[in-house]
Amino acid sequence: MGRGPRYKVPWRRRREGKTNYYKRIKLILSGKPRFVVRRTNKYIIVQVAEAKIEGDKIIAAAHSRELVKLYGWKAGTKNTSAAYLTGFLAGLRAVKAGIKEAVLDIGLARPQRGSRVFSALKGGLDAGLSIPHSEEILPSEERIKGLHIAEWAKKLSEEDPERYKRLFSKYLEAGLKPEDLPSHFEEVLNKIKNDYSDVIGVSREA
Repeated sequence: MGRGPRYKVPWRRRREGKTNYYKRIKLILSGKPRFVVRRTNKYIIVQVAEAKIEGDKIIAAAHSRELVKLYGWKAGTKNTSAAYLTGFLAGLRAVKAGIKEAVLDIGLARPQRGSRVFSALKGGLDAGLSIPHSEEILPSEERIKGLHIAEWAKKLSEEDPERYKRLFSKYLEAGLKPEDLPSHFEEVLNKIKNDYSDVIGVSREA
């Protein structure tokens, strides 16, 4: 720990590794709502927040757990596909609340190209939000839909059935063959679009 008369103890959330205040102040000074993406060990959480004196005001939010409860999602709740769907759902709710622009807030996550936080960003963009970004950081459509998982699972089921059952046990327990992940993704995506068809029309016109 630092010592000396000029040493300042970092604020609690910085000590706990929860908030980078230097990055946060830059986002707040933009004057735009923040498209906040956070990961836990099990879920993806996306919020659209405005900074207020009394604290952040959440305008819209989505949790990957909702994909299971509301839309019958059977795959993982923290993978790239789930991140996109959660970002898409949060983005639609933000557009419905009158938000058109935002800035990305990934907290302390490392900005790795094609990562889950950028998959959530892609969902927000496709929902109609304008968020400054570089196209290079976004994951491919194939990866978002889970085509790489489906292709690997199909190959593994033919070459090593036991390992296939072991690695994809949770998919199979939920009643989903991993080979069918892309079609299942499209099915859930269409359910979300149907629920927010009026919002999608507005976002496309804007």
